[in-house]
Amino acid sequence: MIAAYGVANLLQSVAATRTTVHHTFDPGLLLRLASHRTYLVGLGCQTLGFVLAFLARRDLPLFLVQASVAAGLGVTAVLGVVVLKWRLPAAEVALIVLLFGGISALVLSAQPAPSRQIGPAGLVALAVALAVIGGLGVFTVRLHGAPGSVALGALAGLAFSAAAVAARPLAAAHSFDQFVRDPLLYLLIAHSLVGQLLLGLAMQRGSTTAAVAAMDAAGAVPAAIIGLLLLGDRIWPGREWLAALGFLVTLGAVIGLTRYAEPQHHHEIAPARQRLPLRHPATATRR
Repeated sequence: MIAAYGVANLLQSVAATRTTVHHTFDPGLLLRLASHRTYLVGLGCQTLGFVLAFLARRDLPLFLVQASVAAGLGVTAVLGVVVLKWRLPAAEVALIVLLFGGISALVLSAQPAPSRQIGPAGLVALAVALAVIGGLGVFTVRLHGAPGSVALGALAGLAFSAAAVAARPLAAAHSFDQFVRDPLLYLLIAHSLVGQLLLGLAMQRGSTTAAVAAMDAAGAVPAAIIGLLLLGDRIWPGREWLAALGFLVTLGAVIGLTRYAEPQHHHEIAPARQRLPLRHPATATRR
């Protein structure tokens, strides 16, 4: 799952930067992105990661699965350096190391257990959350640059967090008929589509690392709290401190990546005829 999400983030960010920047909450962006082969391959990787995460949520607590999704950011950064020649500050490299350390602590502290089911009140809460996230997206899309990238990424994280909450009890379905008839399935799909649109908008505005880090930071906390309080997520007795430490280190590393992340790509904002002529390197050096 971590590897699949890491590759998906990289490919989708490349496709997003090749698409005209959208300044409205327009679902048509997903259709335009779908015209890029790179985006479709990335979407395939994300679908694979989604399926693997869904299967993991059947037995593993959300604080582990959602934090592990964040580790895909480290894979994205490493692939960006190797494939796209990104330049990562030393602080960002250190934060990526901390990220994987935090995930390791969570793996050691998580106790597998089936999920509790959520009642009608939970369904209503997920539906209300979908409306609120979509409404905030309409206004947040007007932000530009790094603030827009982080804000839209955070909203995407909330949408994916709600999808994870829906997926945890849904994964315990005993038959395909029960799976298809469960309203949680359609809330999961709706939240995932809204999150995908918000993430695409976030990646258009600057740093891929910042957008994905904001998404993971905003998505990990609500799902972890809801899982522990309402869905029956468990920690091995005596390892509560390790779980808390691992979660705080992971969350801190992800939030830190939003602080140190630098834009790796930019959209053209001026027509070709307005570009300045190229100068000889010596002239540019003197200037």
